Amino acid sequence: MKKSVLTRYRVMAYVTGVLLVLLTLGVIAKYLLKMDGADSFTTAIGIAHGWLYVVYLVVAFDLGAKAKWPVKKQLWVLLAGTVPTAAFFVERRISHELENKIVDSAPAPVKA
Repeated sequence: MKKSVLTRYRVMAYVTGVLLVLLTLGVIAKYLLKMDGADSFTTAIGIAHGWLYVVYLVVAFDLGAKAKWPVKKQLWVLLAGTVPTAAFFVERRISHELENKIVDSAPAPVKA
């Protein structure tokens, strides 16, 4: 597996995780604290998270297919983008697990 596959997953996991935490804070500000401006913030972040979560699903599915994960593990990783802060913990665990499966893309030097 190439390093770029894991890197894409890691980037999307962090982006999805940050947006979901911001969305959670926006919902708290909107409904519990009744703050002005929280409505438009929540709408904007919600739309961004929704679209980028779809990208996260594609990237995570690609990673799982290339890592040859069982379906249960694949679902666990896919659902991590729906629970606030879960994406951070799952990304860390997956990154540590897959570090030894990464193929270096640079060719090895040849001795003459």
